[in-house]
Amino acid sequence: MTTCLTVDLSLIGYADAYALQKRIVAARKADAIGDVLLLCEHPHVITQGRNGKREHLLAGENVLRQKGVEFFETSRGGDITYHGPGQIVGYPILNLANIRRDVVWYVRMLEEVMIRASSDFGVTAIREAGKTGIWVAPQKDLTPSALRAQSRVDTAEKLGAIGVHVSRWVTSHGFAYNVSTDLRFFDLIIPCGIADRKATSLEKLLGRNVDCLQVVARLSQHFAEVFQLDVRVAAPDELFDQLRQFERSAAIAENVAQPIVAVQEQATS
Repeated sequence: MTTCLTVDLSLIGYADAYALQKRIVAARKADAIGDVLLLCEHPHVITQGRNGKREHLLAGENVLRQKGVEFFETSRGGDITYHGPGQIVGYPILNLANIRRDVVWYVRMLEEVMIRASSDFGVTAIREAGKTGIWVAPQKDLTPSALRAQSRVDTAEKLGAIGVHVSRWVTSHGFAYNVSTDLRFFDLIIPCGIADRKATSLEKLLGRNVDCLQVVARLSQHFAEVFQLDVRVAAPDELFDQLRQFERSAAIAENVAQPIVAVQEQATS
């Protein structure tokens, strides 16, 4: 079974997490590092994916500044979304060539991770045909099997979102799961470009406080099960050491290659 490092970054700025993902992706493509799952929370930030439309951002720069919300355009798929404290964000950097070369399957499996974690807390989350992410219907009289059988629930609210990027079968970006998120910040956008749907959170659904660390543990457990990975918890310093070692080796290789290219150019001039 393939080993995957799980690293909890706690609260980290979006730009820093994005830069770290890029470093890990480069190392993963070079096969200098194994699979990694980053788990974190972000300060208030709105991100727009490759398919996003700026008109889905409902707040101007002044409003965002007043509320302390950053804005970033990113390389992930999907439209516009919000990240903030109380929302668990997962960034898997996996080599799908070693797992399954199927991006649609990969997205469905990320949904499955969140669906299983929700079930652990007594919440029945479902998929919706034609939409990405996981949804919770407000009907209380339906059995879990009946809910899962529905292809569309018009009043369902979104509990978890997904936006991924895949390059040479190495994944980045990932999923966002609302635990104790301040849902008022979603009013600044049209989440995922779907105007008639609202976001929800685990705490809102349960009507009680939920420990984010418990949710992180459940997400990690189900991530390991779904992708059949041997997940090992690692401190950030262990990951950073591996990245620095790869980057030093890559820099040395580049410096060695440059004089060779120069000699070749002189020989042909």
